[in-house]
Amino acid sequence: MAITVNLRYKGENGNALKFAEEMMASGTVAAIRAEAGNLRYEYYQSLEDPETVLLIDSWESQEAIDIHHASPMMATLAALRDKYDLHMTADRYTDLEAYEADQKFLRQ
Repeated sequence: MAITVNLRYKGENGNALKFAEEMMASGTVAAIRAEAGNLRYEYYQSLEDPETVLLIDSWESQEAIDIHHASPMMATLAALRDKYDLHMTADRYTDLEAYEADQKFLRQ
């Protein structure tokens, strides 16, 4: 069962976007995407609040998340969060089979 975590990074003076840009420029995002079990790791900036950046972080299993959390990359992430003085909220979702009735609402 896939697990997706939506992390909202909030800062001031554009710091959340600077954090995401540094994560990408430093190669950290590419390294996380290359980890076993990673399905998705993408940043988005809010249209309603430019001081908030959303990370959609999806993994094949809890075991894959636990391995990621135990990796040295977490120290890099923590240091960058501190550097940009970011605060976070998180929502966690599990992947369920799409209901057949929902398919009519999806445009492929």
